[in-house]
Amino acid sequence: MRLYAQTPARRNRQILADLIAAGLMAAAVWFALTVHDAIMLLAEPGRRVESSGDSLATELGNAGDAASNVPFVGDLLKKPLESAADASTGIADAGQSLQDAVSQVATLTTLALIVVPVAVVLLLWLPARLRWIRRSMIMRRLLDAPGGADLLALRALTGRLSDLAALPAPEGGLADAWRRGDQQVIAELSEIALRRAGLRP
Repeated sequence: MRLYAQTPARRNRQILADLIAAGLMAAAVWFALTVHDAIMLLAEPGRRVESSGDSLATELGNAGDAASNVPFVGDLLKKPLESAADASTGIADAGQSLQDAVSQVATLTTLALIVVPVAVVLLLWLPARLRWIRRSMIMRRLLDAPGGADLLALRALTGRLSDLAALPAPEGGLADAWRRGDQQVIAELSEIALRRAGLRP
């Protein structure tokens, strides 16, 4: 299986197309990761709220424990401090929820920014590359098969006239020489068909 053409012009175009496709996909991934990092900056307030809520809950819990040691009114002092500590835990949970939401948005956005451009590039580039690889394999098999050179010569005869203009016209013309089985003309015509596909005999 041949991945690239043998003729320099077509091979260079294929390599250039491959490099452009790879570059576009790499650029899409880089851009998506950059956007992900930018979106994740929005989670910073959530981290601060969570940290502050946890710290406040801890301090209020400690204060409640200390207040419970006060004679006669310790339990009365401890209850409001415990309630405030629970509220602070709720604030910390809200900060964590904000971080989770931002993380989900960042992940979904990143996936969309990678999948869509990469899919478009693959749809535009990959089918043409696979078609060429398949066509080159078929033409090689045809050339090696009995009568394959005749079929390639016929393909050249039914192709672009500009390709045939460079060949010296035998008596009766190229088509007549092909019908007569002129091996020289058949070889030259099959070479044109191969060259048109980017292959060499």
